Amino acid sequence: MHQTLNITLAFFLLSGSVLCAQTPRGNAADATADKTEVETKRSSEANLAKGEITFDDLKFNIEKGDKFERKLIPESIDKLGGRKVKLRGYILPTTLFKETNIEQFVLVRDNQECCFGPGAALYDCVIIEMVPGKTTDFVTRPVTVEGKFKVQEYAYPDGSGHFAVFRIDGEAVR
Repeated sequence: MHQTLNITLAFFLLSGSVLCAQTPRGNAADATADKTEVETKRSSEANLAKGEITFDDLKFNIEKGDKFERKLIPESIDKLGGRKVKLRGYILPTTLFKETNIEQFVLVRDNQECCFGPGAALYDCVIIEMVPGKTTDFVTRPVTVEGKFKVQEYAYPDGSGHFAVFRIDGEAVR
């Protein structure tokens, strides 16, 4: 086996050819990996059907610093519009003016203590507007926001870009 691999490698280096090594399928590890991937996809689809979304479900194709255009939002995210959802994340403390009876805040993917840090992607934050009569208090632990999801653009006043494109009309924060 090693001799065949060395001959193939030598041929690759001498000829400048591009070879694609394929791993034979069918062993137990591959079957387990395939099964796990299928189960994960089914689980994700089931959660979406129940309105349980994650920040990963809100990802769309935009590079950091690129100009946002509404057409970048895929149909899978558009379909969430008007639906009741649950989204888990952190209350961004720099967006608050008080610690109790909060009516509006930004929910973010992480608490900025890990590798994501400041300047996260546009799809890593959601504006939360609590419905009339509902409020929440600031906490440092993750929370789950329940409410109606909307695709809504929030642009900087100077027109230099967008700071958010998603909103949830919050009915409860747990």
